[in-house]
Amino acid sequence: MLDKAETMFDNMDLMLKKLKKKSYEENMRQFLGKNQHYFREMTEHMDAAQDKEKAADEIAAVLADCVEGRFAKGEKKKISSRMQADINFFMIYYIFPAILKTEHADCRLLADRICAEWKSRFKDSAIGYTDYDSLYESFREKIFGIF
Repeated sequence: MLDKAETMFDNMDLMLKKLKKKSYEENMRQFLGKNQHYFREMTEHMDAAQDKEKAADEIAAVLADCVEGRFAKGEKKKISSRMQADINFFMIYYIFPAILKTEHADCRLLADRICAEWKSRFKDSAIGYTDYDSLYESFREKIFGIF
């Protein structure tokens, strides 16, 4: 399940850099184009499961495993605080909105379970989520008309 899902984080640095309304819209479009199959796989797994909570926990664990496998360094296999902060922002800006965009009946359960997994597994990672439209509307092109 979610084979090679760590590739969702391939352009993380670029996708978080200088985010503005227009760049966020374009980044999300490209992100979904490249990764939509992972979110479809998540919803299919949820659909096939008798125990929805267990299925959501499985997806959350696999996603966290992918992140650890990709970003953990050193003998202790730890993720640096700086990198973890970037990963958390990426989750908030891209992964969660993509999950919610599926409009699947269990998408919020899945997002809740991923948040719980993140909090328990990664240091200083009590993250939340919101949908794409709310994030998109929160962007401003100019601050006080200066830029």
